[in-house]
Amino acid sequence: MTKSAILPDFSIESRFMGQVCGIDEAGRGPLAGPVVAAAVILDRLDTPVGINDSKTLVRSKRELLFKRIIATSQVGVGFASVEEIDKINILNATMAAMERAVVELASAPNVALVDGNRVPKLSCATYPVVGGDRRSLSIAAASIVAKVTRDHLMMKLSIAHPGYGWDRNVGYGTEEHMEALSSLGVTPHHRKSFSPVNRTSR
Repeated sequence: MTKSAILPDFSIESRFMGQVCGIDEAGRGPLAGPVVAAAVILDRLDTPVGINDSKTLVRSKRELLFKRIIATSQVGVGFASVEEIDKINILNATMAAMERAVVELASAPNVALVDGNRVPKLSCATYPVVGGDRRSLSIAAASIVAKVTRDHLMMKLSIAHPGYGWDRNVGYGTEEHMEALSSLGVTPHHRKSFSPVNRTSR
């Protein structure tokens, strides 16, 4: 299989009439920071070249595509705070962030394609797409927007809370982050319902 054959495209979107948005999230697994979701309606006549699952792209490429997606597409971003994550769990917080992202779009979509096997409660038709960030251009674009938005946020938080390496690990439980948890303690941006943090905060 050639490289071009495995890139996401509009095959799934083309099954539907009207505006189709892709939805994806970033930050379900980290120990710190909010979960961020993005909803993107691409202009099929002006779609940035090179969109792919954000995890497959180097940071410089993600940043460039992020700017191009923002400039050419309808984009909505939603957040769910650490407090929400601890109160209603990460799955429900992720669904809430996705719902908020769709509300932020300039116009309501007719259809939403959601990465994964769960979907939020939306007023439009909603379809789960397992592996959607590798199959759908709209979902891949949303994955880039969510990832870059959250990375920028964690970089800002790293300035206020040095020592945890959030500018590098964006809140994931790396060795550096775990050592800082032990030596510096838990910050207000840590998810206390997550077991590594919960153990440290006792």
